[in-house]
Amino acid sequence: MQAARIPVDVIMERVPLHHRWASERWQPAAIVPVDASFATRPASERLEDDGERTRWRCGGCEIELYPSEAEGYYMNLTAPDPKVFVMWRMFEHGEPPARPVIVTVSYHEAARFMDANEQVEGVALPPSVAGWMRAFIATHYRPEVKRKGRRHQPAAAQTDGERKP
Repeated sequence: MQAARIPVDVIMERVPLHHRWASERWQPAAIVPVDASFATRPASERLEDDGERTRWRCGGCEIELYPSEAEGYYMNLTAPDPKVFVMWRMFEHGEPPARPVIVTVSYHEAARFMDANEQVEGVALPPSVAGWMRAFIATHYRPEVKRKGRRHQPAAAQTDGERKP
């Protein structure tokens, strides 16, 4: 089955630090769902730069939903504070230097990125994306049936006073 997709822009921001080893920190600040005409806008656009804080709108991103990741979407949506997870990297060339690479709403996928030592941060889940996820989850997510497990019974393994190998 083909993935469901929604185009989004990621707002990246540079925050100044007063630290011995670093002068600034980049981080995703928000996710903005966009309409189908998103391809006509520039890939990156500076929104503000007041000397202290800089914000960029990075376009061309998509959130993709796959049926095999439905449990991760369900876990995220039912969490007390649902998130959109942005995997981003620093680049030597181009503006801004910090750009999103992958945007996901799956807890499982975000955890795999973090296990691979990627830079992943969560931002608030927009209500329109949450509604889109609910419809997908209703169609594709089926909770795993919990089965009662059998306890280990050493006596059951014996026959005629001897143990089975």
